[in-house]
Amino acid sequence: MRAWPILAAAVGVTAVAALVGYFGAGAVVRSLFAVGGVGFAAICGIHLALMALMGLAWRALVPGTPGWAAIWGRLVRDSGSEVLPLSQVGGYVLGARALALAGVSGTIAAASTIVDVTLEFVAQLAYTALGLGLLVRLHPDSVAATPAMFGLMAAAAAAVAFLLVQRHGFAHFDRIARILGHGWAERSAAGAAALHTALRAIYRRPSGLWLCFALHLASWIASAAEVWLALRLAGEPLPFTAVLVLESMLYAARTAAFVVPNAVGVQEGAYILLGAAFGLTPEMALALSLLKRARDIAIGLPTIGVWQAVESGRLWRRRSGAATNRIPAASPD
Repeated sequence: MRAWPILAAAVGVTAVAALVGYFGAGAVVRSLFAVGGVGFAAICGIHLALMALMGLAWRALVPGTPGWAAIWGRLVRDSGSEVLPLSQVGGYVLGARALALAGVSGTIAAASTIVDVTLEFVAQLAYTALGLGLLVRLHPDSVAATPAMFGLMAAAAAAVAFLLVQRHGFAHFDRIARILGHGWAERSAAGAAALHTALRAIYRRPSGLWLCFALHLASWIASAAEVWLALRLAGEPLPFTAVLVLESMLYAARTAAFVVPNAVGVQEGAYILLGAAFGLTPEMALALSLLKRARDIAIGLPTIGVWQAVESGRLWRRRSGAATNRIPAASPD
């Protein structure tokens, strides 16, 4: 494992501890416990429903895939990103691996992951644009509006470039591989060609693309319901539109800090700064962030445990089969 993710995570954990200590651990814990066990279970239930919806969005790109397999793959993807000390890319790899183990071709699993992540990012841009519009309407003098607008424009340009690469970029790789000739380049070209073919097949189905985008956008908007419910249970309710602005700007900050595993420290700081505009105390803002992290652990740890058991069982069966094949047959007397 590279040193950078570990160092970034360590700095983030230190920042979280410093923030909790500065604003008072007791006050943060009281705000956190105000949600209650039943409220926490309800928030976890809402999140599981949203993950199922996002899994179905992934399935829309590969219609023959069983719904349970896509939902399970999405669950593994998010659990790997939020619980393990990995970047988001590491979670994408785990999710594609889980989908492949469910019977989907590895090439199709990889291609559909690329397109699904892209469309989810585009849906997030629409979500951020909606939140930015509401922010300008609710707080015209907000200092966060201008940098958020420029960040949104840069992210939109990056999304367009990524889409163009997926549609046309592999042709350049194919030409380079043909110039290089045989050997490793030939094998690389074959793999790239297969991935390119799978990507083109997905992009030839506009109905699946639009359905995937629509389901992701609905998931982004509905995700604000978790924080809206938590604030009501904690006795500090906010209008849903205000929560939507808060959450859309928060996830924009998380996306910008994608190199930090689990956005540790970034999420907490963003909640404090953004929440202040809507009257949230720093203690409640930190409690919201810690509540989300507790939710991710409650869902993610069992998921990673099951995924690890499946992978270990598969490896054990493979090794047992190989050992059996190596045993020489007994000669007849």
